Amino acid sequence: RCVPFLELLKKRILTDGKTAPGDILKVDNFVNHLIDVEFINECGKEFYRLFGDCNVTKILTIEASGIGIACITALGFGVPVLFAKKAKSANVTGRVYSSKVHSYTHGTDSNVFVSQDYLLPTDRVLIIDDFLAKGSALEGLIDIVNQAGATLVGAGILIEKEYQGGGNIIRERGIRVESLAKIASLDENGITFCR
Repeated sequence: RCVPFLELLKKRILTDGKTAPGDILKVDNFVNHLIDVEFINECGKEFYRLFGDCNVTKILTIEASGIGIACITALGFGVPVLFAKKAKSANVTGRVYSSKVHSYTHGTDSNVFVSQDYLLPTDRVLIIDDFLAKGSALEGLIDIVNQAGATLVGAGILIEKEYQGGGNIIRERGIRVESLAKIASLDENGITFCR
C-alpha cells in the first residue's frame, strides 16, 4: 500500500465526506457527482500500482458512480472500460450477461447486464467501483465475469465499509479485493478507519 496516497485519501474523506442517516457516507463532492479528476487520477495510479502486473484486458464497473473512477484507471492500463447497465436500452441488442444486484444506497434491486459482444472468455477483468458495503454490486459483477468464462484478476475499491462484511465474504472465496480506504465505523460522530 502506498502510505502517502492512503493518508491523502483518508484526509480527503474526513475533510470533504459527510455522514448521512442510514449508514451513508457521502463523497459526492469529489468522487461520484462532482468529480475531482486530478484526485481520481491519483486513485487510478494506485489501482495500477496494485494490479499493473495482472495483464488486465478490460475494466468492468457498474453504472453510474463507478464509471468515472474506472475510466481514469483504464488510462493507466491502456484498456477499455465496460460498465454494467441498469436498464436495457434500444442501442443494446443481442445476447447479454445479466445478474441481480441490490443497491445499499438506494434500497432497490436491479437486473444489471452487459452485452456478450464486449466480455469475452479471453478477457482478464479488473472490477473497479467507488464503494463496497455488503457486496451485492461486486457479487453481481463477479457473476457476470463468471458467466462470460473470463478471468477475474480482482477488484479495486475506492472506499470499503469493512464493518458491513461484504469485502471479507468475497475475500474468503479467494478473490483478491484491494480497497484504498477501509472504514471501521461510521456514525454522526465521525469516521474511523481500519489500520
